[in-house]
Amino acid sequence: MSAVKVGVVGAGYVGLTTAVCLAERGLDTACVDLDADKVGRLKAGDPVIDEPGLQLLLRSGVEARNLSFHTDYDALADRDVVFVCVPTPSSLDGAADLRAVEAAVNTLGAVLSPPAVVALKSTVPVGTTRRMAARLRDRGLSVACSPEFLRESHAVYDFRNPDRVVIGSETPRAVALLRNVYGVGSQRIIEMSPESAELAKYASNAFLAVKLSYANSLARLCARTGADIADVTRCMGADVRIGGHFLQPGPGWGGSCLPKDTAALLHAGRGAGVDLPEVAAARTTNDVQNERITTALERLLPGGLPNAKITALGLTFKAHTTDTRDSPALRVCGRLAAAGAQVSGYDPRLGSIDAATLNLAGVVGVDDPYVATKAANAILVLTEWPQFRDLDWPSIAEQAPGAVVLDTRNLLNSNAIAGAGLQYLGNGTPGGY
Repeated sequence: MSAVKVGVVGAGYVGLTTAVCLAERGLDTACVDLDADKVGRLKAGDPVIDEPGLQLLLRSGVEARNLSFHTDYDALADRDVVFVCVPTPSSLDGAADLRAVEAAVNTLGAVLSPPAVVALKSTVPVGTTRRMAARLRDRGLSVACSPEFLRESHAVYDFRNPDRVVIGSETPRAVALLRNVYGVGSQRIIEMSPESAELAKYASNAFLAVKLSYANSLARLCARTGADIADVTRCMGADVRIGGHFLQPGPGWGGSCLPKDTAALLHAGRGAGVDLPEVAAARTTNDVQNERITTALERLLPGGLPNAKITALGLTFKAHTTDTRDSPALRVCGRLAAAGAQVSGYDPRLGSIDAATLNLAGVVGVDDPYVATKAANAILVLTEWPQFRDLDWPSIAEQAPGAVVLDTRNLLNSNAIAGAGLQYLGNGTPGGY
């Protein structure tokens, strides 16, 4: 096993997690990223991104000398397999932008020696792997699709304990090598064609988006009928055919995957002449979550939104991460600011959030939740940080008497909030929004 040499292109969430976890398994692992500043920090043991367990594995790998970082692809010349983990953002028409993938594969084609394997972990449209394989065939190189299924804030755990590992390839040697590199039980490895592997990743993320949007639609119905979304989804989740994951309502879904992957799947469907109305509807439902929140606040605040002082608790797209990419919290803040509200924002990771990102959303960052909520007309819980449960709500009520607490995540104890003298609105709860 130690004789296998592994390469990784891209040191983002997926690439860096892949690199440190493979090095932990004793593999000689080299990671290339074009950002010289990032590479310098990684060499010094700074993981750059906030991910539990990552720093320890990074430092252990660097100290053991089986994990190295470079800006030059030549460092991958002797690798047996190279994982491509570069971004595939959405183009204006929803298609995946493959320029980074194309550049990485082209460069690897000039650097690697046969019979090396290029494994695409980047999320790519159907047909990409086969097209890249044709491009590298004359070089004696193989290309496989092995999409990632890592959750931010749980990436290291998920890599170590995958519920499935997908290998899309029709080259037996590539499959055998990837099986060896991953080192997980055969029962968790699913072999399939490259096309199936590519589509399986999009299909999985799109289905999660559909579940989340359905939960938000149900929450809206619950609020209007006196039902409680927690009871409804508890019943649904008890059915093993449905499961309880991704049934929690919120301010909408976001992050680096679901928005772009649903857009790319719809684009692929249009290209193949296949409508995917379920996915389109999920995106439409997601887009109106901002309106649900602003409409509720306009109804509750005597003066409406213009000049209202609103505090946003949570700015990242999910808890336990610094990632604000396509954050639903920031989308809500931007809509409120556009309506004339004065928006202050607090997040436990505020110091790691780019000031320009906050400015774009019309948010004034405040590094103390009690200062942020002072004199607020409304307090919005937008990200599910558990710390918000432990805030001293009676003290907050003294500084913001009569404030409305709109809990989009149903994170807080409604009785405790009401007992402090504040008006509480849950998402899909009786008397909520």
